[in-house]
Amino acid sequence: MSEPLLSIENLSVRFFTYQGVVRALEGVSLHVEPGEVLGLVGETGCGKSVLARCVLRLVQDPPGRITGGRILFKGEDLLKASRKRLRQVRGNDISMIFQEPMTSLDPVFTVGNQMAEVVRLHQRVDRRTAAKICAGMLEQVRMPDPFAVLRKYPHELSGGMRQRVMIAMELSCNPALLVADEPTTALDVTVQAQVLAILDELTRKRGASVLFITHDLGVVAQLCNRATVMYAGRIVETAPVERLFDSPAHPYTKGLLEAVPTLEEDREELAAIPGMVPGLVEPPGGCRFHPRCGRVMPACSRRVPELFRVRPDHFVACHLYGAEA
Repeated sequence: MSEPLLSIENLSVRFFTYQGVVRALEGVSLHVEPGEVLGLVGETGCGKSVLARCVLRLVQDPPGRITGGRILFKGEDLLKASRKRLRQVRGNDISMIFQEPMTSLDPVFTVGNQMAEVVRLHQRVDRRTAAKICAGMLEQVRMPDPFAVLRKYPHELSGGMRQRVMIAMELSCNPALLVADEPTTALDVTVQAQVLAILDELTRKRGASVLFITHDLGVVAQLCNRATVMYAGRIVETAPVERLFDSPAHPYTKGLLEAVPTLEEDREELAAIPGMVPGLVEPPGGCRFHPRCGRVMPACSRRVPELFRVRPDHFVACHLYGAEA
């Protein structure tokens, strides 16, 4: 096997707040292979966006702090990189699409100014060449009349158009890795489908790897090769997408899949996982899912489960598959 493009090892993140220390990430490990689309899925507040920001060292300190682990990109530990080196990596080697493009684009500059700044910074070209590159990228994301769009301000564009601008901007420098943090959350269903199709087509055409963060299992099934499930700041399962959907191993993953509504089933109420997601100031001991789990054992509240290999490429953090089974 080739070396992973991105490898996150035992990453831990804390936020120091007036309410206490928030244990946002606890020993998180995952990897993204060259050309792979990895889906990171979980409920709101489980730490997905924090992990995404850690990749580019965007966790603000204070209040946040990376307290342990490594983030290796092409073998280089980004947690040890200088600010100068990080500026070279951001946008050029690793790009990120955020949830809400209106907060990512500066409202007082035109789309063309903002896109050209990225292109000129990383590709060292003149203004005219940068404008042509930007217009070409807007054409690739199927934006009508790209030169007119370059003259517009973000508020003059719809949500779907703004998100296409963000995709064009982030892919303009041909990054090896694209981190997409729920890029279609604020869009309606039809526009979401268009944006996802564009993102899928462009990343596959360019051979880029993608870390796609979402809470939508349908998006994971549509786009991703492999999926990782996160719960309350920890990884609970990772497997190829087809296997995860056909044979989920962790009780939390099974609960998520059972909660997805389908047209075939005839049931009066949607299935739901009992209980609430725990707070991360004082999370449950052992397995953080055990207060909501229907198959809880004594070991679940005492020890944190390690990732256990149930198949060659399928891992689950659950005592049902460990020594206590």
